Amino acid sequence: SCLSTMAPKKKKQQQSKAKSKTAKKAGGKRKRVEAESSSESGGDDEHQRQQQQQQEKEDVEKQQQEQQESASSSRHVAKRQRQHMNKISKRDMNRYVNKQRTLVFSSRGITNRDRHLMADLRDLLPHSKKDVKLDTKDKLFPVVNEVCEMKNCNNCIFFEARKHKDLYMWMARTPEGPSAKFLVQNVHTMNEVKLTGNCIKGSRPVLSFDSSFDTVPHLRLLKQMMIQIFGTPKGHPKSRPFVDHVFNFAYVDGRIFFRNYQIINKASAVNPGSTKHAAASSSAASDFDKNTPLALVEVGPRFVLNPVRIFSGSFGGATLYDNAQYVSPNQVRALLHKRRAQAQNSAAVHRREKQIRRAKNAKRKLTPLDKVFG
Repeated sequence: SCLSTMAPKKKKQQQSKAKSKTAKKAGGKRKRVEAESSSESGGDDEHQRQQQQQQEKEDVEKQQQEQQESASSSRHVAKRQRQHMNKISKRDMNRYVNKQRTLVFSSRGITNRDRHLMADLRDLLPHSKKDVKLDTKDKLFPVVNEVCEMKNCNNCIFFEARKHKDLYMWMARTPEGPSAKFLVQNVHTMNEVKLTGNCIKGSRPVLSFDSSFDTVPHLRLLKQMMIQIFGTPKGHPKSRPFVDHVFNFAYVDGRIFFRNYQIINKASAVNPGSTKHAAASSSAASDFDKNTPLALVEVGPRFVLNPVRIFSGSFGGATLYDNAQYVSPNQVRALLHKRRAQAQNSAAVHRREKQIRRAKNAKRKLTPLDKVFG
């Protein structure tokens, strides 16, 4: 019985020992797996750190390279910009930016003098364009604006002839306006006056205005219109880079007087008919400096503009200014005709009275002296 009780105890001890051995083996295996896994994870972290460092180095090198490229490209761009600015500064005087174009034409029925005046204005305005005579009796508003649009002009000088005697000048900004109507008086063309001045054809003018154009409201508007119409844009293809003449607009007695003067040296103004004068006129723009004494010689043409009315639109619209002192040529002619008729009537009355006096003297009684001197 003792042996029988010892046997199960030994068996239990052997089983517990076996279990402890298996547990130790399992624990060892587990520790080895964990160590291997920890070693593998540590190797992966180190590999990742190395990759990150490599990537950071590559990024830094790439940024430095990009900075160098951007610096070189910025230097190249700055150089290109300097070259471009130098080119612009060289051709700045010849740039055509202010594209003002003026259409100069007339209606049918103008006289020879009016046609020559229109030709002189075309010669003085290199930015002008011309067209055939307009044959219409309707309103000017739609027709002239269409012609300006076809000619690609934003300014217009239109000469309107009436009764083959009167000449009206329209200055207008097309197609929006404003516009002004003038009666042209005292016209003297270049061929008529034959003055000694001689400016370069196609040169740009200096516009000179009276002090009244800065104070009177309607003259301020006319000044801006004339600057845009008569001022030749800088760099126009048909203009020359010279300034050797002056357009003078003077406001006297309710009228605008137009004169054209050549700018010359005083030395050449002593003998204007000489060849030196002609040479000075051709090289005027290059010879002038700040210390050169200048003189003005009239070139022509001459004319006087009597303002009639200023409109808000192009060749029509609301009236902005109406000249109360304006008298139409028809009224002037009617008044002259009336005075002439009155003079003729007074002369006829005087003759009739004289005849009556003679008849009375013939019927008077004879005196003794009449019989003596028979």
